Amino acid sequence: MDSHPDTQWPRWEVFKQDAPGRPHQAVGSVHAGDPQHALLTARNVFVRRPAAVSLWCVRESDLLTATPEELTTRPAVLDTAGEAGTYHLGVKRTHKRSMTFVDLVGTVQAAGPGDALRQAQAAHPDALAWLVFPDRAAVRTDEDPGTVESWFAPAKEKTYKQQQYYGVIGRHIGELKRAGLMPGRAPTEEGA
Repeated sequence: MDSHPDTQWPRWEVFKQDAPGRPHQAVGSVHAGDPQHALLTARNVFVRRPAAVSLWCVRESDLLTATPEELTTRPAVLDTAGEAGTYHLGVKRTHKRSMTFVDLVGTVQAAGPGDALRQAQAAHPDALAWLVFPDRAAVRTDEDPGTVESWFAPAKEKTYKQQQYYGVIGRHIGELKRAGLMPGRAPTEEGA
């Protein structure tokens, strides 16, 4: 018997859409007790900056993922059985960014998750990783304008600013140095 049982809520992968017409993108995960809790937690964690119009959450146990290396060592993952239906395909194409992003690139009709993964591999052979999940597993924010406004308007009002956009309080240190107003420094000829 495990002396440290896992008492956390189930983990949900979060997909965020930045603008209409753009793909939903995996941005991270949350732990939540049910689908609505997952959406609310995802909004609180991942919608702090502008340009979000939709969130999806998918329970981790409904995802099937693989890299090319994993398919070489464990090809049986392509035989993973499950429910037939519509599956979403996700593709990771780069390691360049510091975070792991997977773009949802479309849907397929599949006999199960293994078949969906096989179709993802065939359609995107150059991907670094593939992810699939059944459509029924996704919990989504409503797409009506009222819901979008109430869920995401607060994020639109926040402007993410780089440090240089904040005003300087007092005088800039360079100006003080050139004027010889820094303790222990005399004005330079170039600054005078």
